[in-house]
Amino acid sequence: MNSPKVSEKAIKPFHTAKSIGILGGTFDPIHNGHIIPLLSSAQKLSLTQVFLMPTHIPPHKSTVIATPKQRAAMVELACKDHHYLALDQRELNRKSTTYTVDTLREIRTENSADTTIYFFIGMDSLLNFSQWKHHAEILSLCNLIVNTRPGFCLTSADETTQAIITQHQVTSVEQLQQHHCGGIYFAPPCHEDISSTQIRQLIKQGHNSKNFMPKSVFDYIQQQQLYLR
Repeated sequence: MNSPKVSEKAIKPFHTAKSIGILGGTFDPIHNGHIIPLLSSAQKLSLTQVFLMPTHIPPHKSTVIATPKQRAAMVELACKDHHYLALDQRELNRKSTTYTVDTLREIRTENSADTTIYFFIGMDSLLNFSQWKHHAEILSLCNLIVNTRPGFCLTSADETTQAIITQHQVTSVEQLQQHHCGGIYFAPPCHEDISSTQIRQLIKQGHNSKNFMPKSVFDYIQQQQLYLR
């Protein structure tokens, strides 16, 4: 997809004084496919705070294997290897269906007006962004950082989502950092071709999945005997 020009109406100019990153997900389990792209993008954006936020009941997923407590424990273990990563349990504490816009509203009220929020999502999530609850408001609260994933292409996005991307896409970190919200930035490819579903299948089939996640997370899965059924 060609990089369109940025719409000045779509993106609000802002000189960032402070910024935080957020990566939400089921994390069932968390693995290198989550962590490696996140670390790469956080470094490029000079982020000193990044929160990993497990969802309680994701609107788009009907089955979660590990308990909220187990998923939170795995995320916390993964964060210990990187001083600027931290677990945020607010969505788990809601114990109800979770919507991104509600979380972003809450985070926005907790931070100063000069804080920029970078919300990380995978390409698979972006493809149906127009179906997210109050997607336009989401872009008024944060910038989206999109991590590409093998097998997912922008041409698969619906027409409305493609129009949103055309209106909001920025093409460089420098350009993105000049905007408080409303930008969609595609991070350079930096991924492991693995998913939580594939890892669960490997474990169930008795195959070694150690190389796909932090050692502490792998050890926890073994200890808890997760994903064996």
